[in-house]
Amino acid sequence: MDLIARVADVIIPVFLIVAIGFAYARRKAPDMSTFNRIALDVLAPVLVYSALASRDFVIAQHVVLLVGAAVIILGGGLLAWAVARAFGAQPRTLMPVVMFNNCGNMGLPLALLAFGPANFGAAVALFSVSNLLHFSLGARITSRAARTRDLLTSPLMIGTALGFVSALTDVRPPDMVLSGLKLLGDAMLPMMLFALGVRLTALTRQGLAIGLLGALARPLIGLAIALPLAWALGLEGAARGQLLLFAALPPAVMQFMLAERYHQEPDKVGAMIMLGNALAVVFVPLALVLAL
Repeated sequence: MDLIARVADVIIPVFLIVAIGFAYARRKAPDMSTFNRIALDVLAPVLVYSALASRDFVIAQHVVLLVGAAVIILGGGLLAWAVARAFGAQPRTLMPVVMFNNCGNMGLPLALLAFGPANFGAAVALFSVSNLLHFSLGARITSRAARTRDLLTSPLMIGTALGFVSALTDVRPPDMVLSGLKLLGDAMLPMMLFALGVRLTALTRQGLAIGLLGALARPLIGLAIALPLAWALGLEGAARGQLLLFAALPPAVMQFMLAERYHQEPDKVGAMIMLGNALAVVFVPLALVLAL
């Protein structure tokens, strides 16, 4: 019963905010484009930088965890290629959906609630590594025409690079400036969950059939890699829990934007992402039971 209560303490606040966003969007149909731009250009870079530059974050303590995340991403891509060939899907459509998860607007709030502020820096580092691979390798998988240089010079990537520089060199802004940046970045977490609820209103019955393959493959392949990997890497406690939660997260919403930009079956990618995030109500509690 204690484990169930701990999982509920993590899950209920997250899905409550998602549900509020979903209910509001059904009634008002808000235009989230302005918020999305602010989130990508301001809030996300500030959140990542302030977490990585924090004095509590020591990158050397998380190297093994970050290596594990990279193995899950790359290994997931190889298995997704095989699944795509087996089910007649386009690898360029399915592979990035399986490789890259929603470790931002769902993963960060979940990690904060499940593992506490002391371990939040590790979750942000996972988010940063995932983004670096997503905007380089993931974009190239989605389309040969992807200009990796443009993606890597985005505000989020610059904030990530500066955050790792601060973590490695111990050079950071004064505490009062860093506190202000953290306050601004923290505003992103509930708003990202709200925005996710808004996006779920786009899920259709047609999308249920199209998206089921990617929606199930993302967490199932992730956990199939993460469970033996956590043992092999000797991860324990919060680090093991972070890796399992990372592995079970639904597909990244960002992949829909890339698929739309490069005309790589965005309707199918959107269905996979929407259904995958809806099924998170099953797979996220499962990961937390394994992790806690």
